[in-house]
Amino acid sequence: MPRREPVNIMTASFPGRKLTEKQQAQIKAISPRIKLCDISDLVNAELSGDFSSRKKLDVLLAPARVYFGIMPPKDIMARAPNLEWIHSILAGTDSYLNPGVIASPVILTKGRTHAVQVAETAFNMMLMLARHSLEYFRNQQQKKWVRIEPDILYSRTIGVLGLGNIGLNIARLAKAFGMKVIAIKAHPEARNRYSNVDVILPPEGLPQVMSQSDFLVIVLPLTPETRNLIGERELNMMKPTAYLINVGRGAIVDEDALVRALKEKRIAGAGLDVFITDPAPLPQNHELWTLPNVIITPHIGGFRPDSADQSVRQFCQNLRRFLSGKELLNVVDKKQGY
Repeated sequence: MPRREPVNIMTASFPGRKLTEKQQAQIKAISPRIKLCDISDLVNAELSGDFSSRKKLDVLLAPARVYFGIMPPKDIMARAPNLEWIHSILAGTDSYLNPGVIASPVILTKGRTHAVQVAETAFNMMLMLARHSLEYFRNQQQKKWVRIEPDILYSRTIGVLGLGNIGLNIARLAKAFGMKVIAIKAHPEARNRYSNVDVILPPEGLPQVMSQSDFLVIVLPLTPETRNLIGERELNMMKPTAYLINVGRGAIVDEDALVRALKEKRIAGAGLDVFITDPAPLPQNHELWTLPNVIITPHIGGFRPDSADQSVRQFCQNLRRFLSGKELLNVVDKKQGY
């Protein structure tokens, strides 16, 4: 049924990335019943450990029917008892999937605006590692003219862990490079649909993908099943010439095991956009910073100049459906975690 009562929407995003006045006006223009409040500063303060404005945030959350953001406030279900719908700007929704949200009737939807840029981030890392760009940059700084034999992507095998929207875009690019694509897909009924994938295996096929891949790209969601999925045993299955690229979630990979594998040259290198510490930065004393065969980026793979515009457009599309009582798009299965 269409909703006639006022709709209080709370929005929050990363520091320095608040919605612009134009973007806020876009949301408000959908209906005069919308009351939009940006609580980014209060949410980010709490997430950094500052609870001095907790009461103020509680007052704002109490009437909220919709939450549109990147990270949820702590105890969101207890503090927003009128909440009906949460929309995560990010594709990964693990930060929202606490027991309270999972058990509640609140609908959780996710952003689907990241596939192209995350796929390009993965390929940027693959090319940099294969063509030894890190070494050449270091040599350039020292004015050293040293030739290092590079590798190529053509004819190599890429293993894609997670064949969702992002994984399919990675497969599309891989085919343009002339690569063989093997992938893990959780649901067997969907394994014969994809023209850019040569071999699709169930989760039990992980050892085959690990051992055959020249480039292993992780784009899985973080769930109880995928947490620490890639550990010492799995890393030992990889070729010593293979590269690991993680643009999914940091906690899928055992970072200590990865550091050991890189130091002992059991794999050739890694490109990492995500870390166990997310959303906090990688600590300055972390050993990954010092390894010469590692590319580190600060969880930026999903961003592009018009990221916020894309997110607002997608949210507005769903907001119209919410107000008219229609089924929402990109709904997350809270039990499966994606």
